[in-house]
Amino acid sequence: MRFTNLTRGAGIGSNCYRLDLPEGAVILDCGMHPEHVGHDATPMLEQLDDVTIRSTILTHAHQDHVGCLPLLQSQQRGMPVLMTPGTARIADIMLHNSVNVMIRQQEELKLSDYPLFGHRGVEMASRMWRLCPLERPLTLDGDRAAAADGSTTVTFHDAGHILGSTGVMVRSGGKSFFYTGDVNFEDQTIQKGARFPEEPVDVLLMETTRGDAPLPEGFTRIKEEERFAKAVAAALETGASVTVPVFALGKTQEVMAMLWKMQRERLIPPTPLYVGGLSSKITAVYDSMAGEVARNLPHLRLMNDVAPYVAGGSEVQSLNPRKRAIYALSSGMMTEHTLSNIFARKVLPDPSQFLFFVGYADPNSPAGVVRNATQGDHVQIDSKGAAVPFLCHRESFTLSAHARREDLLSYAIKIRPKTILLVHGDDPAVEWFKRELYSALPETKVIAPPPGQAIEL
Repeated sequence: MRFTNLTRGAGIGSNCYRLDLPEGAVILDCGMHPEHVGHDATPMLEQLDDVTIRSTILTHAHQDHVGCLPLLQSQQRGMPVLMTPGTARIADIMLHNSVNVMIRQQEELKLSDYPLFGHRGVEMASRMWRLCPLERPLTLDGDRAAAADGSTTVTFHDAGHILGSTGVMVRSGGKSFFYTGDVNFEDQTIQKGARFPEEPVDVLLMETTRGDAPLPEGFTRIKEEERFAKAVAAALETGASVTVPVFALGKTQEVMAMLWKMQRERLIPPTPLYVGGLSSKITAVYDSMAGEVARNLPHLRLMNDVAPYVAGGSEVQSLNPRKRAIYALSSGMMTEHTLSNIFARKVLPDPSQFLFFVGYADPNSPAGVVRNATQGDHVQIDSKGAAVPFLCHRESFTLSAHARREDLLSYAIKIRPKTILLVHGDDPAVEWFKRELYSALPETKVIAPPPGQAIEL
């Protein structure tokens, strides 16, 4: 086996990895950096110019894992792409939305190479997607593997991150390679925790997103949800509105389910909820697949039972914060031109408004800037508009869809891999895992693979 990190610039962004096997090269994920544009947003696909890729394996449909998949497929005609049915349903929505975003960026930024692919490209790419069940060994074509024939097998395991998310076990030439993808071992409101294999493996490719996020002593998700409920209730009691920047995929649906439970338990009053158009499309997939996947609240249908108002892109320009309303708007990082960024310009200067963060935000993103700002500062949340005074109430909650660092560390210790590859984290996060793994598993080789360099496994 040989491994190459193709994530341009490493960290959390255009996640993409090459794994060379006896049966050929395999790609694991092919993302687009959500905050970069043009060449800088893509993986290092130029390293594949003279290479035929046998197969691509997709762990889930977040933009930083799926966003450049049609670009890769256009360069590798006829290549099968393996993913779960949930990932396929959502990836189709996410990629068509990405085309619309790239078209707008091309017009605004005069990018000659945009869009990287069009709607027709997404449609053509999806013809090679192979829908794969969980916990069943498959061939690199997505067919059911024959028993004990010695060929390479791929097995998907529920990663507990979002609908359709998986970790992937690859067995080839008598060796085992497990990729966590984005994982959460803890139950969320809808999403059940990961169900990963626990037998020893030769190589573990592991995300490190929350490696630099220590939790206070005694922290539990249940307590944090209770703290969130009390904060929402207190804000609504003042007659104000609450704005929650969320990712359209995953976080929106979790927040909707949390609010539904809080209202049923009378922790908060019945309150109008606003979500974006992309969020509503993805939520409809969650609803339609509720009976097909393992999840909590299997009978909850969010679009019917929560019945949110859907705010489109043009409507948000004229939408003003209502009294006693909740706005769960994407994106979670308040990226420029998204609903949460546009709406924040109305919320930030208003001392009566409440802004609640519930998940990860890159420190350099607009959400990261606001989270780290001091009350009274002027904050720059887009490149063209003037800085906005930060006067609203702000609070942050730890309701992440990524595993706690302690849980990932425990998993690595349990399966005792011979080699661990650390990816999908900033430098402090990776360094924490290095220190802890060196101490807990002194015989294990721990590597933070630099972009573009092949590593013999």
